Amino acid sequence: MIVEKSPLQRKNREYRYALIALVLILGIILFKYARPYLSGFLGACALYVLLKGQMAYFCEKLKFGRGFSAAIIVLETLLFFLTPLTGIAFLVIDTLSGVTINPQEIVQSIIDFAQTIEDKTGFKIFTPENLSYLPQIGKIGTNIVQILGASLYSLIINAIVILFVLYYMLFNYQTFGRTIKEILPFKEENKQILAEETKAIIQANAIGIPLLAIIQGMFAYGGYLFFGVNNALLYAILTAFATILPIVGTTIVWLPLGIGIMIGGNLMGGLGLIAYGFLVISTVDNVIRFILQKQLADIHPLITVFGVLIGIPMFGFWGVIFGPLLLSLFILFFNMYRHEYIPGSIAEPRVTTRNKTREIKIAGYKKPKKRK
Repeated sequence: MIVEKSPLQRKNREYRYALIALVLILGIILFKYARPYLSGFLGACALYVLLKGQMAYFCEKLKFGRGFSAAIIVLETLLFFLTPLTGIAFLVIDTLSGVTINPQEIVQSIIDFAQTIEDKTGFKIFTPENLSYLPQIGKIGTNIVQILGASLYSLIINAIVILFVLYYMLFNYQTFGRTIKEILPFKEENKQILAEETKAIIQANAIGIPLLAIIQGMFAYGGYLFFGVNNALLYAILTAFATILPIVGTTIVWLPLGIGIMIGGNLMGGLGLIAYGFLVISTVDNVIRFILQKQLADIHPLITVFGVLIGIPMFGFWGVIFGPLLLSLFILFFNMYRHEYIPGSIAEPRVTTRNKTREIKIAGYKKPKKRK
């Protein structure tokens, strides 16, 4: 039997759909013009997840006011995160601005190195066909300073956005999380799972990646000093930042350095640096990354790799956190659907295989038994 809706119910439904459409249209317009500041907003969200516990401690244990507590935490963020990051950016740009790139000199050095290899081994690296491409190789990097200068302006603007957004997120920390949960179209159990998984993934990347970068930068700095690399500190910093790059990683720094040393005439030094990169820097990357994943939120490596590949073009620097998060949420929602609506499914509504947060008992859900 079909029950017809009253005119008032139909009108209320029309109003609801009209309101949803209006919210979506305005949201799309705002997103389009606020996209340059998206990196700052995402950075504030990541820092909020990390610092919310400290805010609660200040307000609920120490009985500080919300405004005072939020101001202290924002000041901490400025002093211990944004200021060092901006300082490193200025250091890199200042150092590179003093570098004079001579394409002809680079090409001639490559040709001389190739001739040395040919004289000693008889192996001819260049032919008349591929020799014509060398001038293009020599031009690589001539616009690096200009690109970094434009990026620095964006970095400063987004740093200001981070501070403002983070302050008001922390100031409203008691209602902010509840508001997000309120609009999610899930059961209460799934909302809690989503909150826990999101927190675990953000913490794993926001803590693990900087820690890994610092460790790799230290090992790289020692190697660069030993093999006589000029501006070893600068290249160690670049190596640390290259940790976030999927697949190529730090190889993008130490491999060209090793080749450059060989082209400069120090064949054994260049080979030694390349061997050090493969045997030490890359090994440290794999070992430390494995340990951190196990200790924080055991995320599958493929989620991290493909998440970063997706996230960096979309979100910039913060894509190393929100790329894996976006991919993890897709998998989590898919697993939730399988668990809720496919009878007999063995899907578990989780993404991280080891979650440090408390376990949730979900009505009607039984964890599948391990096969012997």
